[in-house]
Amino acid sequence: MSVQGDRVHDECGVVGVYSKGEDVARIAFFGLFALQHRGQESAGIATGDGKIIRLRTAMGLVTQSFQEDNLERLTGHVAIGHTRYSTTGSSHAKNAQPIISNGPNVRLALGHNGNVVNAKELKEELLGWGCTFTSTNDSEIVAHLISNAPATTWEDRIAYAMRRLRGAYSLVVMTKDTLLGIRDPLGVRPLCIGKLNGGWVIASETCALDHIGATFVREVEPGEAVMVNEDGLKSIYQREPLQDRASCVFEHIYFARPDSVLDGRLVYSNRMAMGAELAREHPVEADMVIGVPDSALAAAVGYSQESGIPYGEGLVKNRYVGRTFISPDQRLRDLGVRTKLNPLPQLINGKRLVVVDDSIVRGTTTPHVVQLLHQGGAKEIHLRICAPPIKHPCHLGIDMATRKELLAANKSVEEIREMVQADSLGYLSHEGLVRAVGLKRNRICMACFTGDHPIPVQLEMDKLALEVSP
Repeated sequence: MSVQGDRVHDECGVVGVYSKGEDVARIAFFGLFALQHRGQESAGIATGDGKIIRLRTAMGLVTQSFQEDNLERLTGHVAIGHTRYSTTGSSHAKNAQPIISNGPNVRLALGHNGNVVNAKELKEELLGWGCTFTSTNDSEIVAHLISNAPATTWEDRIAYAMRRLRGAYSLVVMTKDTLLGIRDPLGVRPLCIGKLNGGWVIASETCALDHIGATFVREVEPGEAVMVNEDGLKSIYQREPLQDRASCVFEHIYFARPDSVLDGRLVYSNRMAMGAELAREHPVEADMVIGVPDSALAAAVGYSQESGIPYGEGLVKNRYVGRTFISPDQRLRDLGVRTKLNPLPQLINGKRLVVVDDSIVRGTTTPHVVQLLHQGGAKEIHLRICAPPIKHPCHLGIDMATRKELLAANKSVEEIREMVQADSLGYLSHEGLVRAVGLKRNRICMACFTGDHPIPVQLEMDKLALEVSP
């Protein structure tokens, strides 16, 4: 049983910095450090000094990928950074970003958060144009499409790319002297703008701005491209707004850090509201409310405040458990989540617990959490889930399993309750989630719950589809 096995995974975190006289590589490093939760497979930074682009990428966490001497060699006044979790393309050094692309009139570096659903068709076309590929991810396709667009201005390149790309893409792009931020017309993944002294920062989440001392200015609008150069920041392209948007609701449930602001709302407050909605929809008599660390803690507080049941800590998370390439033997594997979570028997023994968690995906981790709490002496366990049942895979930048692996796509709520051995199980309703997030229904994507994808997808996509050349 993989400790990570029952969690959904976002693709990436991106950051861009433009600031003359500043150590932009170091600023980008700390911006990526704040976005480490969005991807732990690889990290990279590219910089430009007006003459050339320098690049370093490596496998592993941000702190494993960069040392002082690496940052010292990344000189310049413009930088972009990327931390990756793969949703298209394998976890391999060749797929680390930023990606360099050389077009007829421009050389650029690109970092991408999202997923392009027509990547395979676009790759076939780009191969026909004479483009060569060194990776197997959709991000290189996006980079080549922009750099080879039949256009001579950035406005026309971006307009061409947006007409061709289908899917989710929040991008940071740089040349040797210019920074751009680009967000797809549906606004699936977040992207924001901050001011840093005399320079500018573009990042996936506002928490990255906070960490480097930048002041949040605004979000990049869906379908917008902004450019930063020696003249400052300006919006250079805005596609005609779509009637509906598709901001990913899972950013609010799980992906984004609780101290980030998305769609004008503090994520922590939204998660508290989810817990309050759960308390109203699924009340129960209990002695204590606990959350599964870390993403469900705010929701547990909200459940406690709404229900009047005291909040407490029943599970402790080992926050230093990271990705490892050392496989446990069977005995250690059988310990399951004990490597990541440990119960507090002195606090939960004999108590009826409400246990709040963010989601159930494959159902591999939840039974172990319930078992741990029973072993700690819990008398009853009433499981409450901040997300509705996940019944459909995502095609827009989340790696959350195929439909046949999704527990709720194949079992009823009662069957899931029996499987995880909880005394009761309650999922947040679609309506309750929309109320908690505080956005209109046509502004958020809930396809993983409803199957109503904002972009038509005929077949279930394979994240390794680009591993073999067409």
